[in-house]
Amino acid sequence: MRTDDGWRFVRMACVASLLSLLPIAGWGQKGETATDSIAALLGAERPLYSSSYMLGIGGTQSLDTYLSQEHYNGTGITFLATQKRRRRPSAAWSTLMEHQANLSLLSDRANQTDEIEGSYRFFIGRLHRWQLLDNRLSLSAGGMAVLSLGFIYNTLGGNNPAQARVNLDIMPTGAASYRFQIGKMPFVAHYELQMPLVGLAFSPNYGQSYYEIFSRGDNDHNVVPTTFVSAPTFRQQFSVSTPLSRRWALRVGYLGDYEQLQVNHLKRHVYTHRVMMGIVKEFQLL
Repeated sequence: MRTDDGWRFVRMACVASLLSLLPIAGWGQKGETATDSIAALLGAERPLYSSSYMLGIGGTQSLDTYLSQEHYNGTGITFLATQKRRRRPSAAWSTLMEHQANLSLLSDRANQTDEIEGSYRFFIGRLHRWQLLDNRLSLSAGGMAVLSLGFIYNTLGGNNPAQARVNLDIMPTGAASYRFQIGKMPFVAHYELQMPLVGLAFSPNYGQSYYEIFSRGDNDHNVVPTTFVSAPTFRQQFSVSTPLSRRWALRVGYLGDYEQLQVNHLKRHVYTHRVMMGIVKEFQLL
């Protein structure tokens, strides 16, 4: 063998040996992946992203005294997309964003009148995390800003067949995650709760039409400050996740959303209960 060929062979063998050690190093430490080890070798801690996409179905109950004194019940669907970002895997602070869209078809108790209820809610906030019990338990607390847009349409018609819903709220948030195993199968149980503190809500006044508000410009206390007393809204999630691969996981759970508002001598609530199912993906960026 010539000298140049010999050195080329030695260099190729060294590169191959180094590459073969990377997965071993990745799995050699508890809770660490191969990509984490590559990041450590490169001397960089990369941002960690987690995304989940879930679809749910379940019951909805609504009451809006601007449209009717009747309670309406039915079935609805919900799409929920969640993104969580940390500057590095070990960071205590994370940014959480959620997009939630609902659509429900409802009927009164006599099945004579129908309503269509729909909404979109955008959540963004910051959470601080504490790791306990050898990192099996994770507790988080912080706050979120929530923008809610929605409508209720009553097929009975009349002068005011629809009601718009616009809210902006500041909501304290708490969450807990617990890692456990059943046999050799790992799971993560997660619970999350948001409750209102202060906010703003749009609402017509009692007896006021939308024609008066938008065509004639007759505003009458239509943008109302709210608190946890006048708008005791809260939202909770419970889910269990199990990995499908190194980056993907299956998630099933429950989403309960309880929107309530009492302003301008009008009452409104929309209660939704959903059985959710979807997927979760975690990834890091160089």
